[in-house]
Amino acid sequence: MAVERTTHDKTAGDEIVVFLIGMRVNKPWRVDAWGPMLTAMPRMLRELSQDPDSGLLGYRLTFGTDGPLVIQYWRDTESLYSYASDPARAHRPAWTAFFRKAKNAPRAVGIWHETFRVAAGESVYGDMPPAGLAAALGRRPVGAGAERARQRLAS
Repeated sequence: MAVERTTHDKTAGDEIVVFLIGMRVNKPWRVDAWGPMLTAMPRMLRELSQDPDSGLLGYRLTFGTDGPLVIQYWRDTESLYSYASDPARAHRPAWTAFFRKAKNAPRAVGIWHETFRVAAGESVYGDMPPAGLAAALGRRPVGAGAERARQRLAS
C-alpha cells in the first residue's frame, strides 16, 4: 500500500493564528453553570463557519480528560479579536452570560484559551483525509525538494 504524503498549502511569509480554547467541568452537578458554555461553542462555530469573511479558516473539536478543546485556525489576530468583541455576534453575549453565572457558581467550571501567531508551520498527513492545518488551508503533495521538514519550513 502506497502512503500518500501531503502537507498543508501555505505560502511562506503568510501568518496565521492558532487559537486553543477549552473548558473543564469542576462541579458536574452545576449543569446550570457549565451547560450553557457547552452549548454556546457549537453556535459560535456554526456562525463563524457560515461567514467566509469572519476570518475563521477552520477548526477541530476534540475531547480530552479535562473536557472539550477547540483548535481554531484564523486568518489573523484582528479577525479573532473583532469577532470576540462584537456585541452583535454570538461570542460577546455568551461571554457576558458566563461571567454572570460564574458569580453564582464559583469554581464550577474552568475555562482557558491560548493564542499563537504562526509565521511558519510544518505538517504531514499520511493516508488520511485533510485534518488540522490541511483542512483549514488546503493541502499539497510532498514532492521533490520538500521531503524533509527542514525543506518544507524553508519554502
